[in-house]
Amino acid sequence: MQKVPAARIREAIEQTGYVPNQQAGQLASGNSRIVAALIPNVGHSIFAETIQGLTEGLHGSGHELLLLSTGYSMEREEAQLRALTGWAPGAIIVTGRHHSPGALRMLRDAQAAGTPVVEIWDHPTNRADSEGFAQIGFDHVAAGRTMARHLIDKGHVSLAYIDSGVGEDFRAHERGQGFMAEAKAQGVRVKVLRASTGDAFDAGREMVPLLLAASRTPITAVAFANDHLACGALMEATSRGVQIPGQLALLGFGDFPIGRQLQPSLSTVRPPTADIGHVAAKAVLQSVTKGTEPTSRSLPCQLIGRDSTGTTR
Repeated sequence: MQKVPAARIREAIEQTGYVPNQQAGQLASGNSRIVAALIPNVGHSIFAETIQGLTEGLHGSGHELLLLSTGYSMEREEAQLRALTGWAPGAIIVTGRHHSPGALRMLRDAQAAGTPVVEIWDHPTNRADSEGFAQIGFDHVAAGRTMARHLIDKGHVSLAYIDSGVGEDFRAHERGQGFMAEAKAQGVRVKVLRASTGDAFDAGREMVPLLLAASRTPITAVAFANDHLACGALMEATSRGVQIPGQLALLGFGDFPIGRQLQPSLSTVRPPTADIGHVAAKAVLQSVTKGTEPTSRSLPCQLIGRDSTGTTR
């Protein structure tokens, strides 16, 4: 039988507009080319870099990324997994290690059936509470401790942590736990406040009067669950004539672009956002290719000292 040149095949495809039926191909081979990723907020800049990393990491592999936004809701995550597993994706990537019992059962069933499951943005040092899934991320409690040490090293002895107002933002809460633990271990006063659930910039602005009202033991340094809260507080404090960092030092998390543009510029912690996506994509592809379990990996965060804590780059 005469072999048809590849160039002629490509030409025929272009002329006819032929599109292969992927569902039929999946049924024939038993393999799905879809990698599903459940992300808390696909419009948030901090997750956008992870999504881009996943996309770049899968590029050229023949696999495509399917995104689902959980809205920080375990109930919604469970519903999405229930709809998703019926399509038998080639791999499942979920954000964090906290899941509803129903979601956890579906993830375990998928893993038992040979589907790679990876939890991203989480890699606690103490893996005792791990459910046996590969984890690619970092320890949020340790990140919170690093934030506290940075402020304590600057000579501050009265601190506050402004936590996320979203109840299921477990990673922000864990950073707060680490922040408080480190402050107490160093014999430093510390207070944890919860931001409102509205616009993050407005929620940050709303915290400034509360911080300034602590006159008996004035708070001199504050860490925030994310940069948007910190930027809102920085703008409000500046408008009130509060000296930063002289009167109030501010430290964010996320290294969002806006924090670098403000005056004074915002000190922050830079998480490995893009690296998480790249490494997760690589782990999934290796797992699919070799038929092995994905490999966990801990990635480093970086504390970026800028003007808002009295340190320049």
